[in-house]
Amino acid sequence: MADLPRYVIACLHSGKLAFLAIMVSAGIVLQVLACALYNNWWPMLTVIMYVLLPMPLLFFVGSDTSSLISTNGNGWIDATKFLTGASAVGSIAIPIILKHANVIGWGAMVMELSSFFVFVSAIVCFLQMSNEDEYSML
Repeated sequence: MADLPRYVIACLHSGKLAFLAIMVSAGIVLQVLACALYNNWWPMLTVIMYVLLPMPLLFFVGSDTSSLISTNGNGWIDATKFLTGASAVGSIAIPIILKHANVIGWGAMVMELSSFFVFVSAIVCFLQMSNEDEYSML
């Protein structure tokens, strides 16, 4: 990869960013379709969890994502891990609870969960891209 011209590397990097944008857009479309197709807007409740999910990371860790992987005991990092995990579980639990209460149907629940997994895969791809030495985005 190091022997490629700089403009080819920039083009490949732009393609990765375009792919991430398409993945996030697909997640948003699935989220809205889960509500619009079944004429029931209760599944939009998971958007609250999507907004709360990155907040502990932004407030307590900043741009240093390597500290989340470490096993060193720091109270703020442990609190960040707990709050992020609770938000992630809430993002999965809300559609399942709504289905259990017969507020939404099976199709809406499946679309909500697939929207969550598309968002998670986009975040994982972004973190992998930002951890590359040559193309640091953070």
